[in-house]
Amino acid sequence: MTLHTASGFLGRLWRRATAAGLGLALVALASGPAQAQLRVDISGVGATQYPIAIADFSGETSGTSVPEVIRADLTRSGQFRLINTAGADLNLQSTVDYATWQARGADYLALGTIAKNGDQYSVSYRLVDNVRKAELDTAVFNGTEAELRRISHRIADRIYEKITGIRGVFSTRIAYVLQSSNGYELQIADADGQNPQVMLRSKQPIISPAWSPDGSKLAYVSFESGKSVIYVQTLATAQRQPVSNYKGNNSAPAWSPNGQQMAIVLSMDGISQIYTINADGSNLRRVMRSPLIDTEPYFTPDGQSLLFTSDRGGSPQIYEVPVAGGEARRITYSGSYNISPRVSPDGQQLVYVTRRNGAFRIASLAFGSGSEQLLTDGPDDQSPSYAPNGMQVLYSSIQNGRSVLAVTSIDGRVRQTLSMLNGKVREPGLGPFHSLIFSCDAFFLKDIK
Repeated sequence: MTLHTASGFLGRLWRRATAAGLGLALVALASGPAQAQLRVDISGVGATQYPIAIADFSGETSGTSVPEVIRADLTRSGQFRLINTAGADLNLQSTVDYATWQARGADYLALGTIAKNGDQYSVSYRLVDNVRKAELDTAVFNGTEAELRRISHRIADRIYEKITGIRGVFSTRIAYVLQSSNGYELQIADADGQNPQVMLRSKQPIISPAWSPDGSKLAYVSFESGKSVIYVQTLATAQRQPVSNYKGNNSAPAWSPNGQQMAIVLSMDGISQIYTINADGSNLRRVMRSPLIDTEPYFTPDGQSLLFTSDRGGSPQIYEVPVAGGEARRITYSGSYNISPRVSPDGQQLVYVTRRNGAFRIASLAFGSGSEQLLTDGPDDQSPSYAPNGMQVLYSSIQNGRSVLAVTSIDGRVRQTLSMLNGKVREPGLGPFHSLIFSCDAFFLKDIK
């Protein structure tokens, strides 16, 4: 969770928690969709746009239009320009007239067929390069009608990777906290904001959701017992266990890259300090000792270091320390307020929240050159996290007085806003590539007394 003033972070969190009522329910992803879908608005375009035509797929139709989902995914990236396919009558076996599609302005063409057998759908697709007059990709996906959106995202991922050379993230999921008048919900949705589902519901605060590296679990902080406790929950079964319930505050879980450890923050000695702990709650170890608050740890991709926020220098700044312990090194120097560090998947960049002229904005820092870039305009942008391919940053924002989730490209040129009609959305995080949650179709509710 982010902090507007490092010294006041834990105090505000505790007051908010104890003011809330009791009550908690667990929902294993599929106990029914959430009340409101997220709406996506897009602004800006990428420096390079690939012209592509996505033809209507022939064959069976359903409530989900596979080509429409693919078109929407590619448009959201800001890296593709859609070419009109009006009048095209194509199926998977069609002979592609490369020159005609080039004349229409399409360097690439995707086409396909949907067949139905009982309650199962088979979606076959092809991707061709009209310039090189070559086939780039072909694939077949099978699933129920309810899985057609998932299949569409997988096809969009393949198209994105075949053309850009970078793995797509349309099949990933977002975890975030929704706060409303009824309490708090930990929700998971598709990367485009659709299909939101409730994982955890409580009258008390839920904060700091963190995906495990394989996408099968979420760690988070819950105040259901009247104090902060860190839980790890398996998404496919809803089974969970408390992994940190020490005296004082237990907060800010962050997974190690191999999923075997977490970095956490404890105040059991009177001040917030960083520890590591095994994912099952064993082997607690203090990383270092500091006379002031250390919080918001995050592992580097090699698992050897932690980035964290500390006010040890007189104002909140970002530091790095070896996981094994040792001297901390200051990372951020621009401005007097920099918090919530997240490292890019390739380890080359850092994103964080910075305060400039009274506005909280998302900034990026290149480790090699030390150059900083402001990616957002504020006034209240928080909780940044990288997409698993490193091409986008997800964050929460207040825009025109409304609480939204937002996405920016790493160069700040393309922005998406995922807004909800009711409630406040906080602390978003994109899951890993093709997270295991996709195979979860179990529906049940568990009440915690």
